[in-house]
Amino acid sequence: MGEVSFRKAALEDVGEIVALTNECFEELTPLEYAERVFQETASDRNQIYLNGYLDGKLVAHAKITIVPTIYQPMGTFAILNHVCVKPDLRRQHLGTKLMEEIFAVCREQEVDTIKLWSRNFRVPAHTLYRKHGFEVLDAKFFEKGI
Repeated sequence: MGEVSFRKAALEDVGEIVALTNECFEELTPLEYAERVFQETASDRNQIYLNGYLDGKLVAHAKITIVPTIYQPMGTFAILNHVCVKPDLRRQHLGTKLMEEIFAVCREQEVDTIKLWSRNFRVPAHTLYRKHGFEVLDAKFFEKGI
């Protein structure tokens, strides 16, 4: 296996991102929707789509949202979502390399804390998160459609 390289995503990468995240999360995100939202947020430096490539193919991805606040105890935090590695390449340390790259991006952005939520069925991902110092908080995740 070669070396994985990381970079921020561009519009031409959205098709690969959607294919990978649809595979990893069993989602059905339409490409047109993803391209539209990507274009609408492309100039927002706090919206980062991070891609990992191996031999020119997308094998890892994460969405990083930077949230600066006026509240000193919270500081600036990041929320991660859609953290994933191509299923047939898992257990080859790509998740670790992805987490290291996420941490580097967050340090560049002067992030104080990184937060994420993960679906209960993603047990292997939870192992990765714990390995990299994430702790399960005593909290509930609430959602309301509008």
